[in-house]
Amino acid sequence: MERQELKKELDATLDARRELGPEYESALVDSFVDKVHTQVRRQLAEDRMAAARGDDPAGPSADGGFGERFGFAVITLVLAVPLTAIAAAQAHLPGLLVAWAGIVAVNFAHAAGRLPRRDRPGRGAPSD
Repeated sequence: MERQELKKELDATLDARRELGPEYESALVDSFVDKVHTQVRRQLAEDRMAAARGDDPAGPSADGGFGERFGFAVITLVLAVPLTAIAAAQAHLPGLLVAWAGIVAVNFAHAAGRLPRRDRPGRGAPSD
C-alpha cells in the first residue's frame, strides 16, 4: 500500500465514520490502524530482505535504519541527564553549556556520517 493508497484508505475511513456515526468510530480507527500496521511490517520485511540480498546498498537498512538512529537518540538523551546534572553542579552555567555543546556535537557527527557522499557511487553521487 503506497502513500496514495493509504490516503484513499484514510478518506474512505473518514467517509464511513461520517455515514455510520461516532458509535463506529473506534472500530473504524482500529481497522485503519491495522491496515497501516500491516503495511509497515510488510515494508520492513521487504527492506530487510533487500538488505540481506544486497539489492539496495543505498537503502535505509544498509546504512543503519530508523531503529539505529532512534536507539542512538535515546541513548544520547539518557546519558544527557546525568551529564547535565554533573556539569551544572560542578561548573554551573559554563559547565552546562559545554556539556550540551558536546551532546549536540556528538549527535551532529552521527547524523553527518549518514549523509550521502559524492565520492561513493550509489549514495547520492551525481551520475555523469
